[in-house]
Amino acid sequence: MQNALSVDVEDWFQVGAFESVIDRKDWDRLECRVERNTDAVMSLFEEAGVKATFFTLGWVAERYPALVRRIVDAGHEIASHGYGHDRVFTFTPAQFAADIERTRKILEDTSGQSVTGYRAPSFSIDQRTPWAHEILAEQGYIYSSSVAPVKHDHYGWADAPRFAFRPVAGSDFLEIPVTTAQLGPKRLAAGGGGFFRLLPYAFSRWAIRQVNIDEQRPAVIYFHPWEIDPDQPRVVNAPVRSKLRHYTKLDVMADKLRRLPKDFNWDRLDHIVVREKARLA
Repeated sequence: MQNALSVDVEDWFQVGAFESVIDRKDWDRLECRVERNTDAVMSLFEEAGVKATFFTLGWVAERYPALVRRIVDAGHEIASHGYGHDRVFTFTPAQFAADIERTRKILEDTSGQSVTGYRAPSFSIDQRTPWAHEILAEQGYIYSSSVAPVKHDHYGWADAPRFAFRPVAGSDFLEIPVTTAQLGPKRLAAGGGGFFRLLPYAFSRWAIRQVNIDEQRPAVIYFHPWEIDPDQPRVVNAPVRSKLRHYTKLDVMADKLRRLPKDFNWDRLDHIVVREKARLA
């Protein structure tokens, strides 16, 4: 079974957990670590022979075009993460259309590669944004991986399907949610990020095996470059819960990532999309 490995390319100060205490106007004055951290992620992937999808902010691509080119030169997929990490439900439909169009142009101009995939910041396509998938399909995107089919205090669309589905009537456009596991009647978040970093590796291995073996479906796992950077600056005035989620176990993340290719097979999301479309045909 080929699973999808993905990286949400954003810097430590752009995360949703800190949006209430870090002003966007200050981003250009803060220490940027996204380039070095993403390069470190690519080195981990090269060691393991893994190809992945890098959902990249337009803001990052504008400032580090050489990084975008290194990603595609290494054989990875470049996809859109929106321009400035705004949640989709904070946009009007027209604003969302403008944001994804702007970001796609930046990514395609810097990478020289067609951009066909999208991931909403903070998995913010949910029941409040029934128009988002339609706009993505209208603009020629082939897939989205923007839905977290769980109940969570930060995001989630608990009633969404767990696996790939077609959200737009009459369109081949695909939504591929991040992975969840099932424990009796309870659906558990298991798609990576903080859950992968904070919980024992055995939990993630169990969840991926459940999806692969019991459901016969690919897992979709994500993380961020800042999660392998224990030396990143500390935001002292952030809420305690946000600091705990963001900074805990940063020093173990790289070793956990090295274990994934030993236990499972991984590929780019655009390749998984082809297989899932065939499954749904």
